[in-house]
Amino acid sequence: MVEAVESDLKHFVLGGGPFGPQEIQQIVHAIAEDYSQYRALRDAIAELEVSEERSPATAVRLGVCYFLLGRYSAAIQTLKAGDGGALALFYFAKTYFATGQYSDAIASYAAAAKAGYNADDCMLGKAEAQRMSGDAQAALQTLDALSGAVEQTAEYLYQRGATISALGGNPSEVVALFERAAETDPNHGGALFGLGKENDRRGNDEIAIDLYERSSAQFPTYIGTLLNLGVLYEDRQQYDRAQQCYQRILDVYPSHARAKLFLKDAQASGDMFYDEDAQRKRDRASQVLGIPVSDFELSVRSRNCLQKMGIHTLGDLARCTEQELLASKNFGETSLVEIREMLASKGLSLGQYATAKPEPEPAFEPEFMSPDEQAMLDRPISDLNLSVRARKCMIRLGLNTIGELVRRTGDDLLECKNFGVTSLNEVREKLTLQGLKLRGD
Repeated sequence: MVEAVESDLKHFVLGGGPFGPQEIQQIVHAIAEDYSQYRALRDAIAELEVSEERSPATAVRLGVCYFLLGRYSAAIQTLKAGDGGALALFYFAKTYFATGQYSDAIASYAAAAKAGYNADDCMLGKAEAQRMSGDAQAALQTLDALSGAVEQTAEYLYQRGATISALGGNPSEVVALFERAAETDPNHGGALFGLGKENDRRGNDEIAIDLYERSSAQFPTYIGTLLNLGVLYEDRQQYDRAQQCYQRILDVYPSHARAKLFLKDAQASGDMFYDEDAQRKRDRASQVLGIPVSDFELSVRSRNCLQKMGIHTLGDLARCTEQELLASKNFGETSLVEIREMLASKGLSLGQYATAKPEPEPAFEPEFMSPDEQAMLDRPISDLNLSVRARKCMIRLGLNTIGELVRRTGDDLLECKNFGVTSLNEVREKLTLQGLKLRGD
């Protein structure tokens, strides 16, 4: 069966028969069904490259195959030697889009439609390019101009959902559109990615992983799918799987900066020894240090002194020395003995963590801030549009607003699991756009 599929794939690439949207879709479907066929496509292209005669039609065939392999520079150069027909123009547009040249993509989609390529497909491609260029409003207008059967296709429903999401529309409407797209075509990579991302944002990791995995099985695969799936695998300490995701990106984009850094992080994490017993001990110690001193029966004098000193937990006490306590007014030897006995009952002592005192919180004084500045700090962190990895760190640290984030230092964030320098730089860039900085920057 595999040999038959490989034979069909090579026939589409090397044969002299028709080569259009239907044949290209069959190649894509064959690779999605069996990713090993990607190698068969690569081998067939190698044979086509050395063919003695390369007609304009053959150049188009080769250019499209270069696009499928992710060899975009070669695709553009080869398509330029093509026949200039509708298929060549359409894949010019798709290649320009893949390389971020959105204005060229829009122009090529228009030219492809004029040359006779399916007008609806060209309009959908144009809308996607407009959205990715930052003009979601224009993308919505392009989609609104479409009517008829195309409105019920998975691609239209996905593009509409993604555009409404980019415009900050109702999340329920976005999810409904993605769900309709997935019902129309259960293998639509974009719809599965969109649903995966929405569940990822809501912390539904099990569902998100399933959707990302289904999306990653499609060809070509969305880069965002592989990045987000890799991060979720890392969260589960499935570092081998995470590395496979990042490596798939690098197979097509060898210089993709984020994939390279994520791969390096995953490799380093996979080599680390994780001591579960030590972690459990640290967790228990953290729980003890968090016990409020109000849980203990202390004298009125001791309670009042601790309150005046801002000492609320056993951890606060363990970070305080005997000299600091005795320096407090009305705090004498009797109270000191009482505090020592209380700490000893939990296996702690005064000054035990004296070197681990937290840095003081920065002074945010609302009365000295403008209404706009107050409103900025009250905005949810989701408004920064952080990547999945950075967003997961915010959740783990219990940060909900931008104001809570800017109270943290870069070192605070780097202590969070799976949060590295790349994510820290991303957070800093997003805050800079808002005229803000992390504490200590």
